[in-house]
Order: sequence, then structure tokens, then C-alpha cells
Amino acid sequence: MPTDLNDIIYYVIAFVFVIALIAIGARLLKGAMNKGNSKAGSFLRGRDKRLGVVEAASVDGRRKLILLRRDDVEHLIMTGGPVDVLIETGIQGPQPEEPSFEPQKEDGRVIIARDPEPVAPAYEPDSEDDQVDR
Repeated sequence: MPTDLNDIIYYVIAFVFVIALIAIGARLLKGAMNKGNSKAGSFLRGRDKRLGVVEAASVDGRRKLILLRRDDVEHLIMTGGPVDVLIETGIQGPQPEEPSFEPQKEDGRVIIARDPEPVAPAYEPDSEDDQVDR
């Protein structure tokens, strides 16, 4: 059964093209699955992430303290011992500070926000007369 060399080359190129399309499609699907807040399936679930690990600290070789956040409330747990322990629950997460607005000054300036407690600059003596001998 004689076959033409052009037909063989055509079938090999078509096979490589189909394999390349499958690989590109798999790569695009994997990229779409990893986008968003969660690690897998975020394009299928269009909701915000409600649960997350805020911080974790190692107590010793086996035990860890983990601060979890669920719906803006934090919970402190200890894992790794003979029993996992809920240490504290209902911890309010850090709340963003609201900027304070002040009325317009007489000279036309408006102060939008100000630190609640201004920090005084560190004292540095300007000359040798300002320094105290001990």
C-alpha cells in the first residue's frame, strides 16, 4: 500500500498541531482556575474569600499558634499537641481608622486629616553648651 510522502508529512503536522492546541487549552484552563482569591475554582465561585490565616507562629517543635480570620472576626487556636485547643474567639480584627475632618480655617486652608497624637521630634543638642556634663 504505497502512500505519498506528502500525506505522511501532512498527518504528522496535523497531529503536532492538535497536541499543541490541547496543551495551550490546558494551560489557559489552569491559569483561569488559579486567578482570584482562592487557589482553585475561583472562576466557578464568584464570591469573596471568607476564611483565611492571618498569622502563624511556632510555639515549639510540634505546636503552632494560628490566628484565623472568618468574616472580620479572628480566632486564636493552638495545633500540634495531643489536642487542638481554641484559645480565644471573637477577636475583632484591626479596624481602619477614619480620617478626621476639620472645618475650613480663616485663611482658607482645610485640614483633611491629622494624627491623633503628634510625635515630638527627638531632642538633639545644637552646641556643646546644650550638653549636660555627667
